Amino acid sequence: MDYGILLLIIAATFINSLIALTGALSFLCKEKTLQKIVFVLVGFSAGALLGGAFLHLIAESIEAMEINATFLIVISGFSLFFLMEKFLYWHHCHEGKCDVHPYTYLILFGDGIHNFIDGLIIAASFFINPVFGGITTIMILSHELPQELGDFGVLVYGGMEKRKALMYNFASQLTSIIGGVIGFFLAEFGGFQVYLLPLAAGGFIYIAASDLIPELHKEISKGKSMAAFGFFIIGIAFMFAVKMIFGG
Repeated sequence: MDYGILLLIIAATFINSLIALTGALSFLCKEKTLQKIVFVLVGFSAGALLGGAFLHLIAESIEAMEINATFLIVISGFSLFFLMEKFLYWHHCHEGKCDVHPYTYLILFGDGIHNFIDGLIIAASFFINPVFGGITTIMILSHELPQELGDFGVLVYGGMEKRKALMYNFASQLTSIIGGVIGFFLAEFGGFQVYLLPLAAGGFIYIAASDLIPELHKEISKGKSMAAFGFFIIGIAFMFAVKMIFGG
């Protein structure tokens, strides 16, 4: 058993859990500053997620299994994330503003499942190589930040006290550690990492295509739209550079 990989997975998923505490930033930063930060993250994350899915996860999967099986699992991953968003109200509020939602605990439950799967994805990525595991963690953090800012706002606006909202959101985010540990043992003893990789790819594609890119289309300013596309391309180029330099 490779305890080094396990420790890396636990560390990465714990850092991912800490992102829930950034919800407090929505009360500390100026709204315009916060929107600029989120806008850059959304553009870069969309490109990085697609680059990671196609250049790393799918490419690695095709080397380990039959092509049709790979893409069938990719589609299954895409569909799984669609169902989570549709029926568990998993949503990404990239401007930190959401409609008032009375089912705050349902949001936390949905996020808990989402974060658990994020943990599985992080675990699978570390079995490609530690560098890609770290890059995957950063990609997940970059798409989690806008969501957590929005979710924190929803919980507070729905009636939760700020400190309680932060702690509940953090508890929901901790399920990524559970997912990471389970993902490690599935891969270490069951060889399931070969199936987790295309499943994660489907999730990455869904997040980028369904949640992030539509947010970029909401910006009608020509300058900001071109900036968004620029960061999108930078995200893809970054993942291509990682592929060329480190492999995996």
